Amino acid sequence: MGHRFHVASLGEEAAIVGAAYAMRKQDWLFPCYRELGGALVRGLGLQKFIDNVFGNANDTVHGRQMPDHISGRQIRFASVSSVIGTQIATAVGFAWAARMKGEDLVAAVYFGDGATSANDFHSGMNFAGVFKVPTVFLLRNNGWAISVPIERQSAAASFADKGAAYGVEAVRCDGNDALAVYAAARTAVQRASAGAGATLVELVTYRLGAHTTADDPTRYRSQEEVERHRHDDPIQRLRHYLEGRDAWSAVEEERLQEETADELRQCIERAEAAPAPPLSTIFHPVFAEQPAYLREQQQQCESGPRAGKGRKE
Repeated sequence: MGHRFHVASLGEEAAIVGAAYAMRKQDWLFPCYRELGGALVRGLGLQKFIDNVFGNANDTVHGRQMPDHISGRQIRFASVSSVIGTQIATAVGFAWAARMKGEDLVAAVYFGDGATSANDFHSGMNFAGVFKVPTVFLLRNNGWAISVPIERQSAAASFADKGAAYGVEAVRCDGNDALAVYAAARTAVQRASAGAGATLVELVTYRLGAHTTADDPTRYRSQEEVERHRHDDPIQRLRHYLEGRDAWSAVEEERLQEETADELRQCIERAEAAPAPPLSTIFHPVFAEQPAYLREQQQQCESGPRAGKGRKE
């Protein structure tokens, strides 16, 4: 059971978590597919994430999404989409609708440097610039768009420079410094809430691991390059900062890791024991009111031969 697919964030934790902490309770996050840390900050339970990995009956989307494609209306975390950059235009549209309704709401959208080559980046940035839409563009510049290096994505001196072309405020931030990320993102949220428009925040970081578990980064980059960037590990930097101010210790670190590992094992055991989603979840919820043709298809599906023997309902 389980799909054996994962999108890790090794080396990019500060860029993701620091920005998520900067958001207010009413704000929405629109993820790329590497922002599990942001969802946990917003209140997603670890069990919900593991259930999504297994695609069981307790999964929020009942196994209809790929692993790591999490979502949660209650935590104001939009659904992940694998299509590069589509969440940018969606976030801008969401923020524009909130502004039309008079709501004090900011939409923050994560995306990688590769997404700046997508049409949705242009559409979203241009619309946000023209209409001063309350959006925070969180551009994670991690050095690679899968196997394409940043110098093959853009000839600009920095990705932040692209904000000027759209009339969007832009800043470049050390994406491996959690406190710097928080400060930059918080300022952007405050600007948007005050009606000053969108901000493009370039978070300069590095992807220490593979793009996904289906990727082999040794085919396109050297281990020497990875080791050079390992010294900037954001978790180590924050840990050293806190230890230097007597706000954290090795004993607390060991206890936290043990507690987290124990919680993770329990979540996996519960996910493995959970049944598969019933066939009916393929058809619900798709429409607010299910049309007749879909009811007919559901009846035929549930009364016909099952796909795969021994499927748990």
